[in-house]
Amino acid sequence: MAEKTKPLAHGGGTLRRNLGLWAIVGLGLGYMTPTVVFDTFGMVARDTNNVVPAAYLVALVVMVFTAISYGKIASAIPSAGSAYTYVRESIHPNLGFMVGWTSLIDYVLLPMVNCLIIKSYLEAMFPDVPAWIWVVLYCIAVTSVIYMTMRGTSNLNMILLVFSIVVMVVFVALVVAQLMRGDGAATILSVGAFLHDDVTMGAVLTGATIVCFSFIGFDAVTMYAEEAKDPKIMPKAILLTVILGGGIFLVASYVSQLRFPDWNEFAPGGDMQFVEDSTLPIIGDLVGGNVFMAVLTAAGFCATLASGLASHASVSRMLLVMGRNNVLPQRAFGYINTRTHTPTFNIVLVGAISLLAIPFTLELIAAWINYGALIAFTFVNISVIAWFAIRKGMRHTPREIFSYIVMPAIGTLLTGLLWVNLHPDALIGGITWTILGLIYLAVITKGFRKKVVAFDENQAVTGYNKVVKVPVDES
Repeated sequence: MAEKTKPLAHGGGTLRRNLGLWAIVGLGLGYMTPTVVFDTFGMVARDTNNVVPAAYLVALVVMVFTAISYGKIASAIPSAGSAYTYVRESIHPNLGFMVGWTSLIDYVLLPMVNCLIIKSYLEAMFPDVPAWIWVVLYCIAVTSVIYMTMRGTSNLNMILLVFSIVVMVVFVALVVAQLMRGDGAATILSVGAFLHDDVTMGAVLTGATIVCFSFIGFDAVTMYAEEAKDPKIMPKAILLTVILGGGIFLVASYVSQLRFPDWNEFAPGGDMQFVEDSTLPIIGDLVGGNVFMAVLTAAGFCATLASGLASHASVSRMLLVMGRNNVLPQRAFGYINTRTHTPTFNIVLVGAISLLAIPFTLELIAAWINYGALIAFTFVNISVIAWFAIRKGMRHTPREIFSYIVMPAIGTLLTGLLWVNLHPDALIGGITWTILGLIYLAVITKGFRKKVVAFDENQAVTGYNKVVKVPVDES
């Protein structure tokens, strides 16, 4: 008699532990889409009264505190599922479900944002081709890559990411040269990009609320906890993703703000459509003419495609966790393909949802995403307090109080500052989605009389996790 490990994920498949630290950080940075700073620059400059880097700085401070909380809870609960899993395990399964349900807004819609940006690029290049064709082709291509392999997705993501960052470095060099010769603010050192007489804190917080969706990639990397070569690298991967991504956003927005001190440069004739859509092609044209506009657009295309791959893969794994918990139908959502080792049903479903991008605008989808993101960020901070300070009793020494109560409490309060500045459309759409989730929860828990079925941590989800061994007769 020999022993054989029997995978318990529905369909008999398992995820593979083959992602190292930089592969995960690359997926996170790819998810964040570094060039999105140019896509949203016009609308953020308008709403902050021309202090875009100040908005990114405020958002970065909030994200650093939240990233620390993610790192702490991810090391304690090294399972895919992100905020949904952490709240379920640390507080209550029903609350975890509601956080997961609400977070689905940003996870499901971020691939749609990438689709919208790609569509805008291709429309500018090929104005005679119907927009819906680009949406369909994009969704088919991205879905196919992720369907086949996670390792291949990671490798392609890294290539696209490196190219986009190289072009951003060239952009910074060009802008610095132009500033030194007298263009824009005619200086490379100015506090005016962060603060001037016509700026209010409310405007900066509004801008920070808009740009916070750019940071979503750092929490999305927790989805790869079960595919990391070593789960212990997750806290480091999370913090590195935030710091590197935030640094890229700050530098790019700072030099852009100095080069374009007035957002009205992006609205010729007062046409707001130029601001509400991607301003990346306009920025590229004004900085380097048609040739550099094409290069920057190509970089934006690559960065957006990388984000599309990473975000699509991440939400597929979140749906996998909810499916194997039987919160969503397990036969479909909990299925892992035995040949590709990927959750193929979820991948195809997200691709189908992304097809709905055709009638929406970037500004509206970004507003909805921020609602779900801030729900997740708030409750992850609270989960650290619940898990360590309350469940584990780690609240007696000054170090424990600071680490597991004070730090996450600050993160919660800072996230609250962004909450009060959410776009009205985000609140309306988000609250409607939350109510639908509450109704569904009431149905599956029979009027809240029982908890949502929780995932048995002994179930195998990778070849290296805890498994149930069954005897196999070799005779």
